[in-house]
Amino acid sequence: MGGGTDFALQAAGAAVPHGRLQDIHDMIARWKSIMGNIRTNIAIALGLEMVFLVTTVVGITRLWPAILADTGAILLATAKAMRLLGCRPG
Repeated sequence: MGGGTDFALQAAGAAVPHGRLQDIHDMIARWKSIMGNIRTNIAIALGLEMVFLVTTVVGITRLWPAILADTGAILLATAKAMRLLGCRPG
């Protein structure tokens, strides 16, 4: 039967394994970077959706460019999120 430490590490949202205060600072910096990325992804996606919703309803664009723009927004958000994988605390 496993110890309580294993369960606590699995239940924790984040853990500092070596007890260094710099690790906490690095986790906060990474969290801020991730939250900024999420906010910009949401803003870009909603902005594109609003632009193409209005232009499609007015009749300036058709449905297919709106669908392609939505797919492009998803690809852009995925690429921006993948960029965070290479982020190293420094």
